[in-house]
Amino acid sequence: MASAAHGAPSEPLTPTAYIAEHLQNLNNIGGAQTSIIDFSVINLDTLFWTLLMGLIAVGFLLVAARRATSGVPGRFQALVEMLVEMVDTQSKSIVHGDRSYIAPLALFVFCWIILLNTLDLVPVDWVVGVNHFLENFGLHVPHHKIVPTTDLNATLGMSFAVLLLVFFYSFKAKGVGGFAHELLSAPFGAKWYLAPFNLVLNIIEYVAKGVSLGMRLFGNMYAGELIFLLIALLGSIWTFSLDLSVLGLVGHVIAGSAWAIFHILVILLQAFIFMMLTLVYIGQAHSHH
Repeated sequence: MASAAHGAPSEPLTPTAYIAEHLQNLNNIGGAQTSIIDFSVINLDTLFWTLLMGLIAVGFLLVAARRATSGVPGRFQALVEMLVEMVDTQSKSIVHGDRSYIAPLALFVFCWIILLNTLDLVPVDWVVGVNHFLENFGLHVPHHKIVPTTDLNATLGMSFAVLLLVFFYSFKAKGVGGFAHELLSAPFGAKWYLAPFNLVLNIIEYVAKGVSLGMRLFGNMYAGELIFLLIALLGSIWTFSLDLSVLGLVGHVIAGSAWAIFHILVILLQAFIFMMLTLVYIGQAHSHH
């Protein structure tokens, strides 16, 4: 969520520069990424917030497990029990096999992505303000993007991790020979002359699963962040400076609050979709063609 538009101390930002400023990651090279695929670039802000939210999600679930009682549950325990029951019900209906690790994995993924997406409600200008505050102590942070799910590297990393789990459970459920036979015989049949076509289609299917899973989460969260920035600009559309005019109140405060309330639904929905697709893909790994 964005607060009022701000300007740099030396010269005012243009609307385009304002948006670009808030959408840049803090990385280890000190500049923009020069190629589409560059494994030498590490987005430090994405890495930090992803790990932190993951630890918070684990801590949340551990506290819930330790505080669970057999008596009348409190509000916290009731909330966690609802989440566990919902995820367990979905996993039972989708995955037909051993769910000892799959259901807890889906629960963690759901809680983790909710926390990652919720960072989108933090006003982006607060982040810039903290950066300026740190400069008073000699710490220079030129850029910082707080929402990891608006970074394609993070969402694709999570989606391809799910793809690796799909391969793992495919090998576990079918064996190496069974999985190889499925790659060469589905969907057109086990005829030897159809094997190359089956293999190509299966490779395309697996790549499409990984890419679409990550792109879906990234696209929705990135668009939401961009809308927050555009709403922030409405309050200073004429002069691009902080003002308390009626236009600023209506264009920024009211519109920003309305979008933030609606965005809560997007946050929960995207986490649920990612969790469900994770279960669907792993469930498909247990099925035999």
